[in-house]
Amino acid sequence: MPGIIREQIDTVFRRDPAARSVLEIVLCYPGFHALMLHRVAHRLYTGRWILLARLTSQFSRAMTGIEIHPGATIGRRCFIDHGMGVVIGETSEIGDDVLMYQGVTLGGTGKDTGKRHPTIGDGVVIGTGAKILGNIRVGDHVKIGAGSVVVRPVPDHSTVVGVPGRVVGEGGYELDALEHGRLPDPEGQAIEELSQRVAQLEAMLQSLVDEKLSSKR
Repeated sequence: MPGIIREQIDTVFRRDPAARSVLEIVLCYPGFHALMLHRVAHRLYTGRWILLARLTSQFSRAMTGIEIHPGATIGRRCFIDHGMGVVIGETSEIGDDVLMYQGVTLGGTGKDTGKRHPTIGDGVVIGTGAKILGNIRVGDHVKIGAGSVVVRPVPDHSTVVGVPGRVVGEGGYELDALEHGRLPDPEGQAIEELSQRVAQLEAMLQSLVDEKLSSKR
């Protein structure tokens, strides 16, 4: 357990430029608290101490604002930044080196039983307020834009934005974890292309009108 704590502290230092000291992380980082308490709750849950596991997770929720079901499986070096409003469902599986921001939901759909929550690959970045719903897999090294709603599987090394989420970049699209403002905007691009086309048509129409008026003189 001391090794896990040390690794988690190192992860915070690596992921958050605002972190100044070990004491600050231990006392002031709700994502750190939530993940450490989840390790305890998950061990209780897999040991069939279900009620005690749920009580531990509920205590963590009350203290941090982050709700992680004790049945969820979370890999190493995960980092929840800020974290308020994060919800991670019972059958969620999260890989290593995942970064998620506040308001993220890994949820189910309907009243399905069994595996009903997402599987998140390694090195995934999930932006603020994103929702990933159902028994789907999000591949390794995927970036999901803020506010996106993902309901379909996502291939490795992709970028997803929008509602519903759409893949807008694949195969080596480079983006720093904090540079959400540089994510592609397919709706904005479509509007820009439409505006350009309208301007071209207006210019063509004006040219035809001018020719018509010129021929009558």
